[in-house]
Amino acid sequence: MRENAKNQEAINQTFWRACEAYRGKCQPEIYKDWIFNLLFLKYISDVYKIQHNLLYEKYGAQKDIMVMQIENMRFSLPKETDFYFLYESRFQAGNGERIDRALRIVEVANVDKLHSMFQDVSFNQYQFDDEKEKNDILRHVLELIAEVKFEKDEQEHTPLIMGRICEYLLEQFSVYYRHATRELYTPAQVSDLLIDLMQPQEGDDICDPVCGSGTLLLKCGDYIKHHFNGSKRYALYGQEVESVTWSLAKMNLFMHHEDNHRIERGDTLRNPKLQDDQGQLIAFDLILGHPPFSQSQWGYEQLQNDRFNRFDRGLPPKTKGDYAFILHMLKTLKPDSGRMGVVMPRGVLFRGAYEAQIRQKLVEENLLDAVIGLPEKILYGTQIAPVILVFKIKKQDSTVLFVDASQDFISGKVQNTLDVRHIEKIVQAYHAREHKPQYAEVVTAQTIANHDFNLNLSLYVDRYQQEETLELEVILQQRQALQKQLDRIDQDITSHLQALGYVQGS
Repeated sequence: MRENAKNQEAINQTFWRACEAYRGKCQPEIYKDWIFNLLFLKYISDVYKIQHNLLYEKYGAQKDIMVMQIENMRFSLPKETDFYFLYESRFQAGNGERIDRALRIVEVANVDKLHSMFQDVSFNQYQFDDEKEKNDILRHVLELIAEVKFEKDEQEHTPLIMGRICEYLLEQFSVYYRHATRELYTPAQVSDLLIDLMQPQEGDDICDPVCGSGTLLLKCGDYIKHHFNGSKRYALYGQEVESVTWSLAKMNLFMHHEDNHRIERGDTLRNPKLQDDQGQLIAFDLILGHPPFSQSQWGYEQLQNDRFNRFDRGLPPKTKGDYAFILHMLKTLKPDSGRMGVVMPRGVLFRGAYEAQIRQKLVEENLLDAVIGLPEKILYGTQIAPVILVFKIKKQDSTVLFVDASQDFISGKVQNTLDVRHIEKIVQAYHAREHKPQYAEVVTAQTIANHDFNLNLSLYVDRYQQEETLELEVILQQRQALQKQLDRIDQDITSHLQALGYVQGS
């Protein structure tokens, strides 16, 4: 990579400037999709060019071998489809049409890996008031993205750099355009926390049924490779309802060389597509997810007679789909090794009626392993304080761990954040599974039953009473110390008065 582009922050800012070139010209959702598709094309163009040049250095004089090696490359990039062809043509009219054509040709040439990836994206379809203005904007974006180059000595770091660019852009869109974007993006610190809590293992089949851009799945893969000597013995599965976001997940996994994946497009509740050859739901070792909170149109009418029997513990209320996602995820856990972590709104802990009945069954069946309360304003676009629910098919005992981490955060004007210390404290509490005053409590199923299966954290982790007791103890200690000081002062005054003859000694 060129010297002036080695800094990750500088690279991130370059792509964000490319995004801002569109501001006020079209909807954020449109140009976000455009930027990510051009980013992907830039990536595969650089990688293809590097690999092609390396092969030429090695086999250039042996044309037959050279042709065979090119055919065996991970992907194909036909003539006049790479980023640099588009860049060199940028001053000519028709930038949008050229980009669309290039993406379609690349998709067809790599149909086994990129099938349908670009079908819902068009640079030419969106109409500006002035077509010349659109052409100029696309030229400007091509020039900005061209500033970042990946050289052969940076190949092993390229997926990491690209991943950070994607994560940065998604965070920026979530912060600045949270009311205009369709999908819910999980902040990096929350996804990191989920991964550290659930600890993906070598050999795991891992699923995110609401995978968005695929970030959680990628982090699972990174965790396994880091902890198991670079092992890639795992499989990643996901489903995403938004077609363009599904394409982004596919791109993200492709750029990270995560070829052992299956990402389906569609509504996970109404039309779960992760099925085996017999049409049954695939079961997984580990499931993680951050479903949309309290979705009102989740499929209540269609799923009253669900053919997969996912709602045998009860049908969630018509206007809140939180437990529909939980029950779907539980249904797709393996019977021996299944475990899951899911981000939910705090209301799932205490809301009544049908949700209370489902909650009772989950506790009585000994599936709920932990309830972890997070701070408010930790997620983009909402001030709701979320919780992480951890479930396990086979637990060591029948207790439930409650962790109230709602007061540990770095305060921000718009967004609160967790740092490494906060994450480590939660993870340590989860794995220690023991009483920690004002923070964590191990609770029996009977105690939960005594509270009518209400899982509200304040019923089990009593922060306020202990804080008042602690404050009183501190005041008493301070009072005793002050009393000792007063006694010494009285003694000193008496001694001086005796020396002056005003007071007789005792």
